[in-house]
Amino acid sequence: MIIPKADRRQIYMTLFKDGVLVAKKDFEIQHDELATKNLYVIKAMQSLTSKGFVKTQFSWQYYYYTLTDEGLDFLREFLGVPEGIVPQTLMEQPIPQRQQNFRREGGRRFDGDNGYRKRNRD
Repeated sequence: MIIPKADRRQIYMTLFKDGVLVAKKDFEIQHDELATKNLYVIKAMQSLTSKGFVKTQFSWQYYYYTLTDEGLDFLREFLGVPEGIVPQTLMEQPIPQRQQNFRREGGRRFDGDNGYRKRNRD
């Protein structure tokens, strides 16, 4: 299928930027994230899948495309991107530090008037 160069470039840039791409299995609509036909996105990704540049997963009427290492090299060469730039999925995310809850001394959770009280028996 012949896809216009501008659309193909836009699809490849989005794939390179995010590292993943999602397309609904509907050939008649516009793509949700890109300003192009969904058919162009699916066929461009089908072409990259046959070359081994993208892995395809299909679930619940959606195609999920994931960029492989070979595909990363191909897109870097096709788009003219320098070596240091990587997709968001390959960037290291900082691991959030958990706050540590320290118990009060004595091991009891409730102290004072707000704590556990014995029942007064008459």
